[in-house]
Amino acid sequence: MQVTFLGTGTSQGVPVIGCHCEVCRSLDFRDQRLRVSVHLQVQGRSIIIDSGPDFRQQVLRARIGHLDALVFTHEHKDHTAGMDDIRAYNFKQQQDMPVYAEPRVLEQLRREYAYIFAEKRYPGVPQVQTHAILSDTTAFEVEGIEFQPIRALHYKLPVLGFRVGGFSYVTDANHLSAESRERLRGSEVLVLNALRHEPHISHFSLAEALEVIEDVQPRQAYLTHISHLLGKHREVEMTLPPHVQLAYDGLRLEV
Repeated sequence: MQVTFLGTGTSQGVPVIGCHCEVCRSLDFRDQRLRVSVHLQVQGRSIIIDSGPDFRQQVLRARIGHLDALVFTHEHKDHTAGMDDIRAYNFKQQQDMPVYAEPRVLEQLRREYAYIFAEKRYPGVPQVQTHAILSDTTAFEVEGIEFQPIRALHYKLPVLGFRVGGFSYVTDANHLSAESRERLRGSEVLVLNALRHEPHISHFSLAEALEVIEDVQPRQAYLTHISHLLGKHREVEMTLPPHVQLAYDGLRLEV
């Protein structure tokens, strides 16, 4: 499996509009973070988890010429705002785009993208084929690839992480139950959100993320959904355990 981090930033991205802190002024490309998203290439399939407002820029930068499916963790706009740009794949591939999400998330997409789901659609709007994720414990298939859902809480909002083989991905979370942590054990690679140093109402802090990693013991862990408040990439990474790294936009892994 090849994993590409399309975006590793929080909802505002980094740099933040109007901010002049040392992170937002940094010339290190690793400190420039688009909204969080990841691309999986596995068994000949091309799958993206979350399409935020930077989706078009991300797929152009990563040169993703073919997309088999789009999977959503939850309904917040920094994860869904780019869905309109799947039109290009509709035109090129001449087929509807399979979209996988929990029923609540699909309903939110139907409201926010009413023109996509209208009975009489304007020519050229995105064409989608929705698939409801009905269980947070039972594995499901995305175009023949097995996804194991991982339930997490984003403050009080239930969200999903996913495990695909030895790769586990959890973003926008500040609580993982004992059952969910058990599903993460044995991961070759775990990706987990770590917003900043200070506690936050809906995201793991760096210390909290490191506690989860210490508990579930992946071979390697990468931190994502990072804000400018965490600090410069180079400086933060020097403080991390050997098996933990900060992810950055464009990072590619073989899992």
